Amino acid sequence: MRNHGIGSWPARRARTGPDKAAIIHEGTTYTAADVLARSTRLANALRGLGVGRGDRVAYLGPNHPSCVEALFASGMLGAVLLPLNTRLAAPEHEYVLRDAEPVALIWSPECARGIEPIGAEVLPEAQIVLGPATAVAQAYEPLLTGASAAPVDEPVELDDLCMIQYTSGTSGHPKGVMLSHGNVAWNCINLLIDVDVRTAERNLVVAPLFHTAGMNNSFLPPFLKGAAAYLMQGWSPEKALELIESKRISFMVGVPTIFQAMAQSPRWKDTDLSSLRTLLCGSAPLPLSLIETYAARGLYFQQGYGLTETSPNATFLRADAIGKEGSAGTPCFFTDLRVVSPDGVDTAAGERGEVLAQGPNVTRGYWKRPEATAASFVDGDWLRTGDVAVRDADGFVFIVDRVKDVIISGGENIYPAEVENALYGHPAIRECAVIGVPDARWGEVGRAMVVFKEGREASAAALGDFLAERIARYKIPKSFVAVDALPRTASGKLLKRVLRETSAGTLLE
Repeated sequence: MRNHGIGSWPARRARTGPDKAAIIHEGTTYTAADVLARSTRLANALRGLGVGRGDRVAYLGPNHPSCVEALFASGMLGAVLLPLNTRLAAPEHEYVLRDAEPVALIWSPECARGIEPIGAEVLPEAQIVLGPATAVAQAYEPLLTGASAAPVDEPVELDDLCMIQYTSGTSGHPKGVMLSHGNVAWNCINLLIDVDVRTAERNLVVAPLFHTAGMNNSFLPPFLKGAAAYLMQGWSPEKALELIESKRISFMVGVPTIFQAMAQSPRWKDTDLSSLRTLLCGSAPLPLSLIETYAARGLYFQQGYGLTETSPNATFLRADAIGKEGSAGTPCFFTDLRVVSPDGVDTAAGERGEVLAQGPNVTRGYWKRPEATAASFVDGDWLRTGDVAVRDADGFVFIVDRVKDVIISGGENIYPAEVENALYGHPAIRECAVIGVPDARWGEVGRAMVVFKEGREASAAALGDFLAERIARYKIPKSFVAVDALPRTASGKLLKRVLRETSAGTLLE
């Protein structure tokens, strides 16, 4: 094969086990041979629509086999997948489409409202819909049926661009993170070295495939091993628990909010979870109370740390790391990490600093953003992650917070994650987030936004007293606000910028 990138993976997978189930979706099973055939037909169809090397192919839809086919088909042509966040509004999609300028767009009817208001001058002329044809879009399945099945073998190298994944936009406009075929492949290698993924794995894909953890962690590494992926089109903790029991799911990647929702489901205590071997969690630190809840069922997390820019894996807490609960682990096999002070000096064990990352899984930079790219790298090719961490004497990394989220109150640094972790121990708290708000005396003080469990509540004084037994008094938020829900991205990441900008909620007395 002349294609050494992701586009060659369906053919390589099919030649090792063509009849083995690769994807199961809504009751339909697609074998490895099916994935190869459908991806090849899509590649030929896209080429007929004018898609060539370097062109962007946008995808807007829920978890569906067509998303995976779009990745592989783009890779076969040397084109670039542009996954779009299904939770964005039309103006946000318009920004991304103007920035990335895709040549083709594949979209689902249920996401139509996200693109309908966008002008024709912004949308690609070539559109494909996952449903009946429209005035502007060809129907996906008939297009594949009528396309050529001839093999596509364009020369693609590992340094070629594979996908552009736009960051969640937690501050200002999102930036397009450029990931090469090599970035994605090395990320899979890092995961497969550290995680015991088996060929017989039954993999429940609940994370959205447009997100780096969904495609690059949850789907692709098990696909390489020959595992079967059960794609959940929409998230439901009850449905996830039903699938785990009925399909004997053994592997699952998620974020804390997903695992929290499962543990709070009425089905939790009666669901047979004995098939689960591997639970991978990332995106945010796991509350110790959640770790304990799963441990009581004999389930143990392998936590990881990373970001879109690292494809996403940077560290793993391996299964044999006894006594390191709450840590993000140590660097992945082919990734190097440093923790540095503001002046760029490596910190000693126990000292906080910003995490820098380096390795073949690290992005080359941001799409059409040379200034942002230059500002994100130091000492040559060390990526500034913007995350604050502490390394212990054994080299284990503990992520404490985001650099921009640190609250400086009266000259003291307060790390919200530490306060949040303490708050999670309160029996009335379901979710919480701590932000900094202006204060005339201290410059800035903490404010805790809390979501109470159904039928539970607590006063500000009671929450303050609870925290006083667990953290230093200067770290205790000066105010507590009850809210119905916390704003999050589709990947489950907290949008603290939104919390800072809103006045919603009820101030607790």
